[in-house]
Amino acid sequence: MSKILKQKERGSLIVISGPSGCGKGTIIKDFLSKHDNVWLSISCTSRDMRPGDIADETYFFISRGEFEEKIKNDEFLEYAVYNGNYYGTPKEHIEEKLTKGIDVILEIEVQGALKVKEIVPEAICIFIMPPSMKELRKRLVGRGTEDKEKVLNRFKTAYKEINEVTRYNYVVTNDSIEDASKKIAAIIMSEKCRVDRIEEVYLNNEEEEIHELLMDKDFVNEDIKI
Repeated sequence: MSKILKQKERGSLIVISGPSGCGKGTIIKDFLSKHDNVWLSISCTSRDMRPGDIADETYFFISRGEFEEKIKNDEFLEYAVYNGNYYGTPKEHIEEKLTKGIDVILEIEVQGALKVKEIVPEAICIFIMPPSMKELRKRLVGRGTEDKEKVLNRFKTAYKEINEVTRYNYVVTNDSIEDASKKIAAIIMSEKCRVDRIEEVYLNNEEEEIHELLMDKDFVNEDIKI
């Protein structure tokens, strides 16, 4: 019997964001280690590198002037200013990957995520929620990379960002990296089963379908009730 459904082979654009310190980067790293055919887009930023950052892996670190030049040249899918620094998603390679059926993950700030949702309505937007604000504060302070004022600003920003959660398609609480990663995988799988991803339905007429079933070798010498 011929295949009944033909689904769209285009990859999914997956937008993952959440407040600083919620653990989204660690969750994405875990997810990527367990799934193939997924590509993580690397964002550009004008902020300084921190301990643990890896150039051209954590971000493409460029100067403010270079970033503004790229804005003029329309090289970003989206960009935003966060805590005084530019962050942006380069357009390069994203459409190429999606066309080839490869899923693309964007790990971006809330401002940028909402812009992407406007530009690409079919994007899957996932918000990573910290288990509690107390735990978020602990993580931000525990980094030890910023002074008290900057940590306070991040905490204030987190409150504002969490208020935007209803504008996302899904929310995942980061109680456990492994569980959060599994939930993201389940979300992506369910999205690929959506009816609007069906390109064509192949169905013969009823008489042809019955005849095909009757002639199927697996049913030879068996009683078939129709």
